[in-house]
Amino acid sequence: MIETSPVFRTRLAASLQDVAAAQRLRYDVFVHELGAGGGLVDHTARREADHYDTFADHLLLEDTAQPGAPVVGAYRLMSAEQAARAGGFSAAAEFDLSPLPATGRPVLELGRSCLLPAYRGGPAMMHLFAALARIAADRGEAILFGVASFHGTNAGALSAPLAYLRQHHLAPAHLRTRAHGPGAAVMPSQSPADRKAALRAIPPLIKAYLRLGGVVGEGACVDDAFNTVDVCMILDPALMTDAQRARALPERIR
Repeated sequence: MIETSPVFRTRLAASLQDVAAAQRLRYDVFVHELGAGGGLVDHTARREADHYDTFADHLLLEDTAQPGAPVVGAYRLMSAEQAARAGGFSAAAEFDLSPLPATGRPVLELGRSCLLPAYRGGPAMMHLFAALARIAADRGEAILFGVASFHGTNAGALSAPLAYLRQHHLAPAHLRTRAHGPGAAVMPSQSPADRKAALRAIPPLIKAYLRLGGVVGEGACVDDAFNTVDVCMILDPALMTDAQRARALPERIR
């Protein structure tokens, strides 16, 4: 429980210590809370890290009302130039991303999104999205994309929400990424029998992307190491309505 009302500040990591703070937050959320694993998880230092961290930017959300202004939320950001130095985008292990750079537009991968439990369901994610909107605008209205996840690895049990996403939020052909590799799973094409139940089963982060005009690529991918079923979310600022733009960058936090 948060004893004082949060006062949020977003900024890009400026030091190795900042990156370590994001990695410790990721450990708390992905490893301790959700059961993720992987070769670079450091249980002694309680840090979740991987190869891409060195090449990426790290967006931090701090609560300045708390002593020491702790990092309570984070995103990892990778441009095409950063991805080239890293050997590719992180999401490329699960999805064919070729339609996105083929647009000729700047692209920006969003990854490792996380918030401490006490900050979920409130304005914290709004502040992160507002920061992302500003960054995308500063980088030439970049197309934003990244993996978003369902907890657990049973894709069959998620047939209803996956079918809902495919039926109502499938990306247009020129942006449509596709799942590939050994973990690839098909999104059912038939309508879910209970649309409301299917919608309830969609995680809050995916719903937040949808409210901003986000769409999904074709197919899903099982990630055993992270204990998730992943979809590729795509958000093209050029396709956002005025209402969606206002939602992404509310006047009071611009």
